[in-house]
Amino acid sequence: MKYINKILEKSSTRRGFLVLLAALFWIKTIIAYFVDFKLGIQNPFQFIIVMINPIATTALLLGIPLYFKKSRVFYPLAILIAILQTVLLYLNVIYFREFTDFMTVSTMTGYSKVNQGLSGSSLALTNVHDIIYWIDIVAVVVLLGLKKIKIDPRPLNKRIGLAVTSFAMLFFTINLSLGEMDRPQLLTRTFDRTYIVKYLGLDAFTVYDGMKSQHNNDLRATATKSELTNVLKFTRKHYAKPDKKYYGMAKGKNVIVIHLESFQQFLIGQKINGKEVTPFLNKLYKSKSTFAYRNFFHQVGQGKTSDAENMLETSTYGLPQGSLFAQLGSDNTFQAAPAILKQRAGYTSGVFHGNIASFWNRNNVYKNMGYENFFDASYFDTTGDRSLGYGLKDKLLFNDSIKYLQHLQQPFYVKYLTVTNHFPYDLDKEDTNFKTTNTDDDVVNNYFLTAHYLDQSVHEFYRYLKKSGLLKNSMIVLYGDHYGISDSENKNLAKALGKNPDTWDDFDDAQMQRVPFMVNMPGTKKGFISNKYAGEIDVLPTIMHLLGISTKRYVQFGTDVLSKQHDQVVAFRNQDWVSPHYTSISGDVYDNRTGKLAKLTKTQRKQVKKNKDKVQTELSLSDSLNEKNLLRFYHPKGFESVDPRKYNYANSLDKEINIEKKLGKKSKSLFSENGNKSTQKLYKTNAPEIHHKTTNSSRIKITNPDATHESSR
Repeated sequence: MKYINKILEKSSTRRGFLVLLAALFWIKTIIAYFVDFKLGIQNPFQFIIVMINPIATTALLLGIPLYFKKSRVFYPLAILIAILQTVLLYLNVIYFREFTDFMTVSTMTGYSKVNQGLSGSSLALTNVHDIIYWIDIVAVVVLLGLKKIKIDPRPLNKRIGLAVTSFAMLFFTINLSLGEMDRPQLLTRTFDRTYIVKYLGLDAFTVYDGMKSQHNNDLRATATKSELTNVLKFTRKHYAKPDKKYYGMAKGKNVIVIHLESFQQFLIGQKINGKEVTPFLNKLYKSKSTFAYRNFFHQVGQGKTSDAENMLETSTYGLPQGSLFAQLGSDNTFQAAPAILKQRAGYTSGVFHGNIASFWNRNNVYKNMGYENFFDASYFDTTGDRSLGYGLKDKLLFNDSIKYLQHLQQPFYVKYLTVTNHFPYDLDKEDTNFKTTNTDDDVVNNYFLTAHYLDQSVHEFYRYLKKSGLLKNSMIVLYGDHYGISDSENKNLAKALGKNPDTWDDFDDAQMQRVPFMVNMPGTKKGFISNKYAGEIDVLPTIMHLLGISTKRYVQFGTDVLSKQHDQVVAFRNQDWVSPHYTSISGDVYDNRTGKLAKLTKTQRKQVKKNKDKVQTELSLSDSLNEKNLLRFYHPKGFESVDPRKYNYANSLDKEINIEKKLGKKSKSLFSENGNKSTQKLYKTNAPEIHHKTTNSSRIKITNPDATHESSR
């Protein structure tokens, strides 16, 4: 009682009152962090950041009343700020329980959309401990009314207000610096809103998101249909006419895209200790039923995997900073592969991914792209050691996907997003016995282990495709999304590749941006390994032309690699570029034959300038298209704009089965074709986790934002 009286006495001064409000808000924020948000703290450094991140913004906001002398302004304003902070905190608590995500400014301003997504009323999402979020406000108001906390009529010097504001800004700078130390490019490379909240706090995230939203809104509000003119002029002129020899070769076939996470081209054919790292992919690469490319480059920016997906699905580039998926994907207009294939050729679509749906904002972006199904972590058993930090292990993803894949109506367009070959390349010891390199760099050593595991995963999946009969009716597209070994570690990698690390330079770094691109079409004998230069931007037009669908009417910046008119100048997101003869890095032009700075003739300089201008124009027009959402003004013949409200990613298996029942004998799912019997027994995997018991713990969160209740597994 004596201690409480002392607190009340201290709180009866203006300074003490603000400290009390700040302390109470800090306590309930920390409770929200650890009880409701579960931010995924991985080390003591992150724990410290989480503990201090509410301080700067709370001090900044509660410091505002210090500038007002009159107590009838000071006290109501202080309480109002405390209430508003609590409202923001609690709304996010409720929202997070349903969607496993934080409320953006656009979400707040479009409450009707949020309300539609909430399962039942918000009351159903409340918990008993929620009283903690409000009881302090009620207690403070009551104590003021009972005069247990007395009103202090004495105004504080304005210099104290300035000091508090200065402290808050300085502390926020320190907080941001600590966050950047643990998560470089924290603000520019936003792939999950949880990271911003974890490092900077909820208030800072809301302000950051508001500023970003306002910038995007300003760009879009001033955009006009006429701005499409230059985009259309470029893409129409840039269009590459398909080669009749390949056009329609895969017409009517299923399309299975296998996204090889962090997989670089040098892995193909690579041996470690006399053993092939990727024996199955090597065989596929050399197969006469595969169109393979030696000089295919990733073109991602800070959006990494999401940039690769965007180029694959839309043939437009990612943003110069950050992720298009995360920054613009929630309300951007796309004319993407799933919608085009559905409308032009009746394709069913789906994505299989063993991580949470909200990562990279996929649960929103996929709907805008027209994906009908998204089988995220909530559809799989990710407990115990079945998953790693980025999701379900690859062997289990392929194996466990069959229960859903077999019910999709054919032809289907599906994408598998693998994750095991992802930095930091962790893998449980029982998952592999491959003997890797013994460099001084664990990242390099482990990279070969997880790449070998990925190779085995794809091999197991292929065996199933063959046994089930899907292989002969499918076109399988395999591509690497981005580098696995960063430039800073390439010199350590050089030793494993038999190269001299002492002579390694920027030119070598650029060449390491090669990733695999293979189009495997069982049944054809026209396969080859091509030396053509190409990039991820070129995948969509290539796939569409193989399916016999013209790309001429769509806005696509890539060109069909099988076309004789294919553009072999490959743009990197930072405006560097590579071509069959030259590589341009930060304005320096290298000769690909020698790896040295090129000595150019007048004619060659002219060509290099033409390449440079083309790259800058291409990237600029793509940015304008996406940042201003110009596709909302463009309606190509036969294309119906995607309505994301039509899609919900909960209970997809039930929906598939209902479609089968409705179609009856007309159903074209593999399950129906197999006499309404499951093909799961045809899948054979040596993943040890398949025999492990389900546990109550998981290395990842498994909530589906669309689920009104737990999805069936």
